[in-house]
Amino acid sequence: MALPFDRPIASPALAPAQSEPLRAGEGELTIALVNNMPDSALKATERQFMRLVQSAAGKTRIRFHCFALPTVARSKQAKAHIDKEYVDLAELHRLHIDGLIVTGAEPLAPTLQEEPYWREFTDLIDWARTNTRSAIWSCLAAHAALQHLDGIERKRLPQKCSGVYDCAKTANDWLTVDLPPSIKVSHSRLNEVRESDLVAGGYQILTRSEQAGSDIFARDFGSRFIFFQGHPEYDALSLQREYMRDIARYLSGERKDYPAIPASYFDTPTEEVLADFEQRARAHRKVELAAELPGLTLRGGVPAGGAATTIFRNWLDFLGQDARVLPPESVRK
Repeated sequence: MALPFDRPIASPALAPAQSEPLRAGEGELTIALVNNMPDSALKATERQFMRLVQSAAGKTRIRFHCFALPTVARSKQAKAHIDKEYVDLAELHRLHIDGLIVTGAEPLAPTLQEEPYWREFTDLIDWARTNTRSAIWSCLAAHAALQHLDGIERKRLPQKCSGVYDCAKTANDWLTVDLPPSIKVSHSRLNEVRESDLVAGGYQILTRSEQAGSDIFARDFGSRFIFFQGHPEYDALSLQREYMRDIARYLSGERKDYPAIPASYFDTPTEEVLADFEQRARAHRKVELAAELPGLTLRGGVPAGGAATTIFRNWLDFLGQDARVLPPESVRK
């Protein structure tokens, strides 16, 4: 089924599967989200992308379907949620999808080709080339698509790229219309693709950061493929939740290294408190210490979704160029 948008988000612009007839000047688009984020971020990712589409939709009526790759490992609770609320991936071939959004997944294997979902993922890429007008590939999904499409390999970073980065607009493209010259974007990844490899492969760099590298880039493959190395969809607290999760994993012994504080994210007093907590955690590593984590305060200017809404509005406008629109004479009196 299509997710109804009065749960969890009420919006007259976003329509469930059963909706009223279109009115004059209204178009209709079908958007698919293939959500492969880890269990802890599964529902948050749904909400983030729904809200973005909601704020960007305008008068366009949206049918929004959620899918998940079956081979991504899930807890019992997450699987129950997916079974209840998501559409079976096999149905993707039956639906007319205008736009596709594919999220990354938590990396588990040394290489992308060794990930258990690799075959399903590459089938999805090949399907999207001829069955969508445009597809968005986010974070690890972007890296996997580049590997499959052009053999462009991700490179391991010395440490995780995590934080809020200033990204400059580097090209005039329909996706960047009305964006300011510089936007703030959250990044959270262990790997990168080098801009030199992207340019050599024919990809257009749309935004980049001096610190985080290429941010948004695109190339036509029949469908217009758009790649996010960052996470414009993240809400203000997304990086905080990831950072706290990584601290808890360090304290429990699930990870070897202590996570770095996200760049340009917490205010200065909070960074000082967190640096002190890190010293205590390294000296007395135990799960119970997590209960003593202090309250955290973000810096001013953490992304609140404005730039992301503009990007998605431009994307929906592009998709809507062929959307079904009722002419005025067809409106019932």
